[in-house]
Amino acid sequence: MKLYQTGRGPVVERAGVYHAAGQSWDALIAANDLPAVLAEAVSASPGSDGLQGEVLAPIGSQEVWAAGVTYFRSRTARMEESKSAGGGDFYDRVYAAQRPELFFKASASRVVGNGAKVRIRRDSKWNVPEPELTLLINPRGKIIGYTIGNDMSSRDIEGENPLYLPQAKMYDGSCALGPAVLVTGEPLEPSTEIAIEIRRGGDVAFSGSTTLAQLKRDPAELVEYLYRETSFPTGCYLLTGTGVVPPDAFTLTAGDEIAIRIEPIGTLTNVVA
Repeated sequence: MKLYQTGRGPVVERAGVYHAAGQSWDALIAANDLPAVLAEAVSASPGSDGLQGEVLAPIGSQEVWAAGVTYFRSRTARMEESKSAGGGDFYDRVYAAQRPELFFKASASRVVGNGAKVRIRRDSKWNVPEPELTLLINPRGKIIGYTIGNDMSSRDIEGENPLYLPQAKMYDGSCALGPAVLVTGEPLEPSTEIAIEIRRGGDVAFSGSTTLAQLKRDPAELVEYLYRETSFPTGCYLLTGTGVVPPDAFTLTAGDEIAIRIEPIGTLTNVVA
């Protein structure tokens, strides 16, 4: 089943659309058995044929974190962009290391949902979206669902010096999540495809795809490292890294439409402001 955040509160989609009456988003994510709570909401609420009201980013007060250099393609791109700064082999070491790269990506206030606008930095000239499978994790460190994440990134800023990563990754409108959370305790199949298409003026400016089979790190391993010494009272999101990187000559411009598709979650679509 899928869980949406709307202007009227959390909504469950399972052969119909049902409101989780009386439940806040944070309370649902912290529930001991989310599927059971949602099943009860379905049985207690009259269903409708479609979503009603504005669909928001599927987030309450959760933090958003991210894992870096988890695909070989990302490792290669990062090495190239930072070579002139002397940091090229940093990313090769991270890719091969036992400890993953984990970093804070966004607070809820900096996250936008499906159909909303993402931003590129005014002080950057090389900006790309990063399509990523995103884990929803409850306060006890259990993966309870999956959504789509867009990790907007300024490659020239990070490439100038790897220590500039926070400025390249964390700013207003730098993260999109949605359109919904696929609630399941089962891992997605390695054959699951992550596809992206960027349209500019009605034409396809870039498209690409990868599969979860190319993800070097096990999602459960990433979560274990994240939760080792850090608590998340209302749970958190973890972007698992990107395996699709546009060519070096490509950069986003205002008005570009970014569509990221992961079935069976859906498609996350955003326009660049």
